[in-house]
Amino acid sequence: MEWIHLLIAGMFEISWAIGLKYSHGFSQIIPSIITVVCMILSFYFLALALKSLPLGTAYAVWTGIGTMGTVILGIILFKEPATALRLGCILLIICGISGLKLLST
Repeated sequence: MEWIHLLIAGMFEISWAIGLKYSHGFSQIIPSIITVVCMILSFYFLALALKSLPLGTAYAVWTGIGTMGTVILGIILFKEPATALRLGCILLIICGISGLKLLST
């Protein structure tokens, strides 16, 4: 269950990172509220995962999910460049997350 909590926390991290872009520096009220709610939920689910996962593993996976999802959505939503080097770096993040998951008890 802790890995599911961590995955949910990562999804909310992606949501609040994208929400920051749409909030325009917290000047747009609805996107700002959604962003703050997603931040709270992300930390809540991370805290649940930390009850049984090692801190270093959980934090690395959480930020990896957030980074990976934010880059992918940045490419899709904001037309950020999708160069081979950027995509290769995303692949390295996926490998790191997978390795940490496999090595965790």
